[in-house]
Amino acid sequence: MRKFSITSLAQIIKAKPTKNIRGFITGVSTDSRTAQAGDCFFAIAGDNFNGHDYVPEAFAKGAVCAVVKDTKGEKFTDDCVLMVNDCLKALGDFAGKYRQQGNFKVIAITGSVGKTTTRQIAYHVLSQHYRVFQAPKNFNNNIGLPLTLLGADSEHEIIIAELGSNHPGEIAYLTRIAQPDIAVITNVHPAHLAGFGDLQTIIQEKLAISQGLGDEGVLIINAELVKWLNGKWLNNHQLPITNYQIMTFGKSGRCDIQAQNITYNSLGSRFTIDGKQVLLPLPGAGNVENAIAAWSICSRFGINIDDFAKAVKTLPAVPMRAELLQIGTLTVLNDCYNANPVSMKNALDILANLGSAEKRRLVFICGDMAELGQQSEHLHAELGASIAQAKVRLLSAVGKFAKITAEAAKAGAEYDLQTKSFKDTLSACNNLQEFIKDYDIVLVKGSRVAKLEMAIEKLKELFS
Repeated sequence: MRKFSITSLAQIIKAKPTKNIRGFITGVSTDSRTAQAGDCFFAIAGDNFNGHDYVPEAFAKGAVCAVVKDTKGEKFTDDCVLMVNDCLKALGDFAGKYRQQGNFKVIAITGSVGKTTTRQIAYHVLSQHYRVFQAPKNFNNNIGLPLTLLGADSEHEIIIAELGSNHPGEIAYLTRIAQPDIAVITNVHPAHLAGFGDLQTIIQEKLAISQGLGDEGVLIINAELVKWLNGKWLNNHQLPITNYQIMTFGKSGRCDIQAQNITYNSLGSRFTIDGKQVLLPLPGAGNVENAIAAWSICSRFGINIDDFAKAVKTLPAVPMRAELLQIGTLTVLNDCYNANPVSMKNALDILANLGSAEKRRLVFICGDMAELGQQSEHLHAELGASIAQAKVRLLSAVGKFAKITAEAAKAGAEYDLQTKSFKDTLSACNNLQEFIKDYDIVLVKGSRVAKLEMAIEKLKELFS
């Protein structure tokens, strides 16, 4: 971040200092383990930790001030401490003001799936022409988004941020902080149903990203979502600001930006945009949509389709998102960062494509899909039918809901489908050597809570 006055920070977050304040901060931290000299440490209390317990450690690492809850301030009277009513809100307020004072453009991306890959594609292309800062990892919540905005220096021209949500109201809050010039909705599918309840509420939540747009802003939206909305709802109910521009993208039908002549192979796809062929080295139909969304973004910054196609050819894999790995004789599709019904289906399509090209046994190490609420059992059973359709030969189910998936897949398969069920990832890892064979093609996917990256590491240990 750029150098920032502690006095100005105190004014923005309406803080009460414990002593006379002076000097500057050059960074922001919410984790004392990574605090650096010149940082302001925000002592945020979470479910499993309380930042106030680590304020001394942050100062020992070189932090020059700390933001603490008012009632905790008396503990740190010898240090430069700013006392506020709510540390998390203070972080958001600071980030919003920092964004207002910056000269950069902000791109904010939300959606049920594809946020991170769309961000990575757009970053890869735009960074060849502009000084771009992107969200570290998947920083997309009420801590991660402010840290993304505050991470940009005065030299940066563009920030690409993600906005995530698992309950109503989060996107509206985050977009007011980000105040994007361009807002993107990659798609909307059943996800985080435990917090939202139904698809209509999810649609409302994603569309709330438009609330942060100014009159000259652009909302880039998947054309499939527009099909789900009747014109009256879209124009009058969901999008109250009408002065910004709406741009649609998709693979079919009427939309402003469309990919055509799409062909898939086991390693990626080919398609044309405005007559130009694009070679995308990321597998799966979902990644084609992500690439079109990224092109919709890049086109707003004067990038031409020739430069876009040239840059996309050199895209690196996105870690733990349809990432193809060769581990000894195994081909492994590492897609274990997270999961919901549509991303599971996308991954199975990629697996089936790999199988048809390689003629090898297909294995699926499948974790639970989390936060699906009352529909969890039903959606896990539906996943079983997709697994049978993909001709998976061995299914390793990890978790209580994945066990339902295994039972449904076994019942629906018209071939010999072998299934194994484990209560947790550690148990599955301890048995991998019993059922994974040389030359298998293995998909590893589940929600974050399953921590299936442990299975990836075990496969490396066994087969590398």
